[in-house]
This record gives sequence, structure tokens and C-alpha cells, in this order.
Amino acid sequence: MGLLDHVDLELLNALADDHRATVVALADRLGLSRNTVQARMAKLERSEVFLSFERAMSPKALGLPIEAMISITVHQADLPRITAELAELPEVLQVHGLSGQIDLLARVAARDTQHLFEVDARILSIEGVERTETSLVMGEVIGYRVRPLLESVRAESLRPESAPRSS
Repeated sequence: MGLLDHVDLELLNALADDHRATVVALADRLGLSRNTVQARMAKLERSEVFLSFERAMSPKALGLPIEAMISITVHQADLPRITAELAELPEVLQVHGLSGQIDLLARVAARDTQHLFEVDARILSIEGVERTETSLVMGEVIGYRVRPLLESVRAESLRPESAPRSS
């Protein structure tokens, strides 16, 4: 099944239920020793199972209520430098590299539409950026989640192997 075994999946499920759970609480819940849970957590961390441990904060709370997605088309040879320059813009929250006609998709935050216009202009001024297209975020309809995927993988791991077909 890959790098995760049944115990790893149960540990991830417990963390999905309570992402602030302590190692001791996880050990109690799963019936494992504290050392086992700590070792498993360290293994999962080394295997890059966990994304950022940075606390997610609302840009609204920081005075930036406008969010937008900016599609960016770039000169391919300049992609690494452009990405580095985008990382220097504080309003850029996240950037994904894409296949297809759009090269990068940036999630940005702004104080108001004028500020958003200025952020877009700074992105366009980066040498090698050919074009941008900005879409305002009207609301989040499905937030980042892994619970359904985790449950699907757990269910699949618990299924008995298919019986060999007879000829």
C-alpha cells in the first residue's frame, strides 16, 4: 500500500479528529506507548506526510479581506527566478505550478481592489511574466481537507486481498 501501514493510518485519523492532540493523548486513544507514537510521528514527519505546521491565519484578520486567484503565464526559462520573485511579495499567500496554458496560479490577499490592482501590477512587472488573469475569490465552498481521502485509504487498507480468480 505504500509508505503508510495500519498504525500510521490510525494515527493520522486520530490527528484528523484532533490536530492539537498531544503525543500522550494519541497514545491513550490508540492503545500505544508514548514512545511508539513519538517514533511514528517522527517517521511520518521525515517521510513528508505532514504539510506545514504553520498555524493557518485569516488574511481578513490582518486587514486584507480581498482574496484573489491570479493565473500567471510566464516565459518558461525564467520560471525559477519568477517563482523566487513572487515569494518576495508579502501579499502572495500560495503559488502552484500548473500544466496546461497557465503556468502558475497565485493566491493573493489585498486590502481593497486598488491594492489588488497594485499587486497584479507588481506581478506583471516581473521580467518574464507574459500575462496575468485575476479572479476574485467570492467564498470558499470546500476548504482544504484530507479527511475523506484518509477514510478512503483506511477503508482500502482494511479490505481483505481479493481472492485469486480461478480459470
